[in-house]
Amino acid sequence: MTRGFLCHPVLGALGVEHGFGTRAARSPSRVALPRQVHGTVVATVDSKGEAHPEEADAIVSGAGEGPVGIVTADCVPILAASADASKVVAIHAGWRGLAAGVVEAGIAALGPGDAHEIRAVIGPAIGVCCYEVDAPVLGALRLRFDGGLDRATFESRPGHARLDLCELVRTELHALGLAASKIGAIENACTRCDDRRFHSYRRDGAESGRLLHFIEPRSSDQA
Repeated sequence: MTRGFLCHPVLGALGVEHGFGTRAARSPSRVALPRQVHGTVVATVDSKGEAHPEEADAIVSGAGEGPVGIVTADCVPILAASADASKVVAIHAGWRGLAAGVVEAGIAALGPGDAHEIRAVIGPAIGVCCYEVDAPVLGALRLRFDGGLDRATFESRPGHARLDLCELVRTELHALGLAASKIGAIENACTRCDDRRFHSYRRDGAESGRLLHFIEPRSSDQA
């Protein structure tokens, strides 16, 4: 199921089937996918194995409910699992979702428990090298991140800055109580820079493809 996908040991150590998409990835056939709208709604998996509601930017799955996923073309994909891997979530985080709190909503959907034990991995996304934003975007993000935004930006020209979306995700995960040792990232994976491995909307425009990222909870007989 993971042919062509990128995996990470932070989730692999739990025995969680997962993958971050590349151009070479062969898409799994039964992944529940929401229709993403840059919001904070978290979908669940219904009796038909589909996302409910249809419009959401995170989707959670429990044991026996099958794999879930999201798609990106520069935004940040986050895959996370509870301590026993019986519940997982896939989160799509662009700047709008980050400003609105989609990462917090997705992690909360894993249920009550010790956030320190949740494992999360940040996938391929546009890097700070390639992502310039303007003052209105920075203003919206500062409402949520305050001083944390300064660690994820540097001024590129008047009224604009380079923005490290992945660093903001990491900041949010730390703030939610996740242990640093349980937060992983796919390194050296700027979607805009690496046209061999990744699709990128900023590079290719409306003709860009999409990268599918998925995660599946462990079943009860695997525990």
